[in-house]
Amino acid sequence: MPELVTPITAVHASYLEAIAEFQAEGRGTPDDQSLLGRDIRAHGRHWDDPAGFATFVAATVADAEEDAPRPPGFVPSTVLWYVEGDTFLGRLSIRHRLTQRLLDWGGLIGYDVRPTARRRGHGTAMLRDSLPVARRIGHERVLVTCDHDNVASRKVIEANGGVFEDRRGEKLRYWIDTGATGALA
Repeated sequence: MPELVTPITAVHASYLEAIAEFQAEGRGTPDDQSLLGRDIRAHGRHWDDPAGFATFVAATVADAEEDAPRPPGFVPSTVLWYVEGDTFLGRLSIRHRLTQRLLDWGGLIGYDVRPTARRRGHGTAMLRDSLPVARRIGHERVLVTCDHDNVASRKVIEANGGVFEDRRGEKLRYWIDTGATGALA
């Protein structure tokens, strides 16, 4: 059964396959401002090497620490991977606080489901299971955003109790109470 886990090296081969799927969609280009896009550009050239992948995994886990190195304007984030055995299905990031950019554009939780694992309920399960983690981080409610034309993501957010607040540019903004129960509670 799929579960959210702290990033692990055991999914190395599957992670590389997932990244190839994301890149085939155009992810990782200079205009991809997501955390996934940033990771592909900053670390992707080292992922084929098991030691390079292990270094990336360690840095990803360490990003939750307040004093971890990160680009200007970025905040600490707890990154979780959604896996089934040694198969990487997706990733989720819980930011520890909001900046103005995150308030307007990125939200507190962002997630990506690999293309070949979509339309199976993984996004809904990932977001649901992350809510108790977000609560432990200190969020009583979380802001989750999606592109205005991303119907699938909108359904994931609404299935998890997302209450629509407004649209800012291309982003729809929803708030979710973290009191909901999930697998990591």
